Amino acid sequence: MSGPLTGIRVIEMVGLGPCPFAAMMLADMGAEVIRIDRKAPAGAANPFPMLGTKYDVMARGRRSLALDLKQAEAKEVVLSLLEQADVVLEGFRPGVMERLGLGPEVCLQRNPRLVFGRITGWGQDGPLAQAAGHDLNYIALSGMLQAMGRADTPPAPPLNLVGDFGGGAMMLAFGVVCALLEARQSGRGQVVDAAMVDGSALLGAMIYGFRGFGAWGDKREANMLDGGAHFYDTYTCADGKFVSIGAIEPQFYALLLKLADIHDPAFNAQMDVRQWPELKSRLAAIFATKTRQQWCDLMEGTDVCFAPVLDMAEAPQHPHNRARANFIDVDGVVQPAPAPRFSRTAPEVSRPPAKSGEHSEQVLRDWGIDEARIQDLLQKNAI
Repeated sequence: MSGPLTGIRVIEMVGLGPCPFAAMMLADMGAEVIRIDRKAPAGAANPFPMLGTKYDVMARGRRSLALDLKQAEAKEVVLSLLEQADVVLEGFRPGVMERLGLGPEVCLQRNPRLVFGRITGWGQDGPLAQAAGHDLNYIALSGMLQAMGRADTPPAPPLNLVGDFGGGAMMLAFGVVCALLEARQSGRGQVVDAAMVDGSALLGAMIYGFRGFGAWGDKREANMLDGGAHFYDTYTCADGKFVSIGAIEPQFYALLLKLADIHDPAFNAQMDVRQWPELKSRLAAIFATKTRQQWCDLMEGTDVCFAPVLDMAEAPQHPHNRARANFIDVDGVVQPAPAPRFSRTAPEVSRPPAKSGEHSEQVLRDWGIDEARIQDLLQKNAI
């Protein structure tokens, strides 16, 4: 293992979306993360067939212990592991861990230094706490979804990046590391209540500030950063591919006009909001005259604030991404590399995704569970 979190022990109660992503982040940084998979009954339906295969990228870097948590012996195994762990992560609805007998009160009694990280959509309390939901619903309630998309269409789902991963998993990982640092001083663990609706709202802090100042309106595609401005948007090229332009500052905008060979005096009114729709139409016509590669030849690497819009097959092959090693191959699967970078304790992916229960016996031995107890668990089909 390598990375700045080497020596930190984490128990991950396996779920979907943000909890595995947060666990992946911690594992990428060197933490020893053990996945507690539920021992599924034979023939159980699986709506996500990539899970448990090498394509389950978010499961990388961890070993898997599969337990039948309906059995008291299996729950006691989890508590035995938590006595030695620094962190536990769970992403169930509020109350599920408590009903399993593994809630914060029980776990912190066994290990007072434990950081108990929880991620939900709506939070551990509030009127919606027990309601089902997904990423799209949480960012809808945060005010962020309404701000995304074109003016003449409904708000566009931004994949599940804003809620599940940005507002959820990253906030959970950040909160866990904060609590770990505090526990070093106090000697006491605590519960981290990360909610995707909370985190999504926080990601919009700058936009809420702009709105309070009067520099942002609620109409989509009418603001500087939402596609309203002609100098901050994407454009279609002659070959049907796209480029992105972000020439906000005057000197960058001037360079855009120069390299695009634009001499129309109407473009001098960069910040005249009333002119933006017409200028966008004119700029779209200009970008449609050349292929994406021709625009790259003109603008890439300059201060125009330009980049081609790449698909997921193209992105790993781009020279900049290749130079930075932003994508790696793990067991034949191309995937994003760990981030961020560190000058001394370089993170790395220690192992490909594990199959459910692949390491059950070895994990228990490594964590000090005696052989007689392991054999008893096997006999009772608890692992």
